[in-house]
Amino acid sequence: MKALIFAAGLGTRMKPFTHSMPKALIPVNGKPLLQISIEKLKAAGFDEIIVNVHHFANQVIRFLDENDRFGIRVEISDEQDLLLETGGGIKKASWFFDDGKPFLVHNVDILSDVDLARMYQYHLDSESDATLLVKEVDADRSLLFDDAGMMKGWTNSVTGEVKSPIAGFNPADYRKYSFGGIHILSPSVLNDMDKWEGKFSIIDYYLSIAEKAKLQAYLQNDCYLLDVGKPEAIEKAEAFLR
Repeated sequence: MKALIFAAGLGTRMKPFTHSMPKALIPVNGKPLLQISIEKLKAAGFDEIIVNVHHFANQVIRFLDENDRFGIRVEISDEQDLLLETGGGIKKASWFFDDGKPFLVHNVDILSDVDLARMYQYHLDSESDATLLVKEVDADRSLLFDDAGMMKGWTNSVTGEVKSPIAGFNPADYRKYSFGGIHILSPSVLNDMDKWEGKFSIIDYYLSIAEKAKLQAYLQNDCYLLDVGKPEAIEKAEAFLR
């Protein structure tokens, strides 16, 4: 099985750590976040991984080489010239997913106890175009799903902004879930991506196809999910991994 790890971000919320290293190499209990993600993916059966790089890219590549790429196929998607965001990053790395099978996308700063193998099987069984890990938590920005668990919109509760391709869309009619930074994509979901250029958000892309595509929620309210996006999250991350 194949996976993409997003490791290219600038890590601006993780300063001062990211003044001298990429976010992907910030250690938690002595292990860099990238190693934690790779080992979790390997344990779930993912044996071919591509990692996108931008900020201190050479440090990430050197780390992978020094660890013999953890004994599996690990490729690099180089975004040093331009950071492409989540949608552009997937598009640039799409050459790697050439086997016609679904692939998993995992943010490097997400720690969870979600069973990735089970999530992958759920995706296969549901025959979705994409399956998104979500939780029912109070958040400023939420994805909106209908009663069948299909993504139909997005909202920011602070600004009141709403995005949806559906005419007359009313957020109150939909369920609000927080996206967990892990999703599985079938090759079919990439069909319209040729129309998108440069850097763009995968959520914006999902919204553009939400009327016709099957974008399924994988609701896991009982799972542990931590975004290691700020220095104060390191202590929580270390406690979780002990």
